[in-house]
Amino acid sequence: MGTNRPTGSLYTKIENRTATIEFGHPASNSFVTELLVRLTNELRKVSSNKDVSIVVLKSEGERAFCAGASFDELLAISNPDEGTNFFSGFANVINAMRECTQPIIGRIQGKAVGGGVGLIAACDYVFASEAAAVRLSELSIGIAPLVIAPAVQRKIGIAGFTELAMSPKEWKNAYWAKEKGLYSKVFNSIKEMDKELDYFIAAMASYNPEALRAIKKILWEGTTSWNELLVNRAEVSGRLALMPASKSILNSIKK
Repeated sequence: MGTNRPTGSLYTKIENRTATIEFGHPASNSFVTELLVRLTNELRKVSSNKDVSIVVLKSEGERAFCAGASFDELLAISNPDEGTNFFSGFANVINAMRECTQPIIGRIQGKAVGGGVGLIAACDYVFASEAAAVRLSELSIGIAPLVIAPAVQRKIGIAGFTELAMSPKEWKNAYWAKEKGLYSKVFNSIKEMDKELDYFIAAMASYNPEALRAIKKILWEGTTSWNELLVNRAEVSGRLALMPASKSILNSIKK
């Protein structure tokens, strides 16, 4: 059972040098701004914990991994500042994942859309089930996947990102995502995935924590500009969301 809280849920369990961060929201594990802020702060807190060697990021339930940003909050944007603040939520989470001193392992049990794909791309190693299809739907609702683009391009290249972004109504299956490099491993079932994930995490947690931190650092070389870049992208996204064409599409979907 997932959470029924409109602001979502966020839980962290630290055990055997592993921090497992689990988020949830009743709307297919989508993110309201408050939940993005909480996740950003939690990642920063875990990053400074010397007793943690590895981080696992997962979501609640057995269906969708993440439906992206809250549609209701997107629809409610009424001025540029609100737009920048809204889209900065994922910018801050991606930067917190990038700056986290420990490798982050993603557990992806189901579909991911928009910002959810960005979260997956910001993980350092990803386990997924066959049900974990991905889609970047932004163009179909009048905006563009600008904030998450650097993270997605870093994982699957400009060609893979273009294929996703320019086909906003098309789901790409888990094996496509693995072939492109978004997923590290794909499993037939959630049960099989979790079994292998447990083995993997136990092994990783037994390694020299300083070696793991060193690996994490080099994985993200050349991305220090993202603190400014992603916020700039958030500003552009906010302006797109306010355009009459975008508002018309969003309101028609809402109805």
